[in-house]
Amino acid sequence: MSEHRSGADTRHLTRREGAGHVVLVGTMGSGKTRVGRQLATRLGLGFVDSDEQIERRCGRTVREIFESDGEPAFRKLEAEALAEAIGSSARSVIAAAGGVVLDPRNRELLRRAAAVVWLRARPEVLATRVRDGDHRPLLGDDALGALRRLDAERAPLYEEVATAVLDVGELSPDEAVTRIVELVT
Repeated sequence: MSEHRSGADTRHLTRREGAGHVVLVGTMGSGKTRVGRQLATRLGLGFVDSDEQIERRCGRTVREIFESDGEPAFRKLEAEALAEAIGSSARSVIAAAGGVVLDPRNRELLRRAAAVVWLRARPEVLATRVRDGDHRPLLGDDALGALRRLDAERAPLYEEVATAVLDVGELSPDEAVTRIVELVT
């Protein structure tokens, strides 16, 4: 399991060249969609949720895509959604799918975004947030075990692309938005 500190880790906070997007990354349950919508409103930017973008494009849920086409097919759609969102000239807040960092090409795209904020929380916290995660195909019957495995696998990748790290385990969505606004403006 990765080390989890409280507060914001700004040692990596840099403004990158790029379209000026703010991309939120993190494990499922970290609040990317909820915080992202509020952040977009606060910053006066558009909002893109890559999972929602995929579901609209395919006319199926993430779970249905996983079950019928498999994870590799979903990862391909995930990469396309990220490339489209980051390639847009319209500044936006992007809630990136949790597994988007698994592909090195996606990590390179993320490095082009102006700000990438890793919403980090301990697996134990995330497990309480995703209890009703019927739509989350990677959780299976052992949400906590799955989240611990995902954290061990993905934390170094989130760290690699993040310009800022925000521990959200004890923060409300409003508090997280306020902290992110402070970090990216």
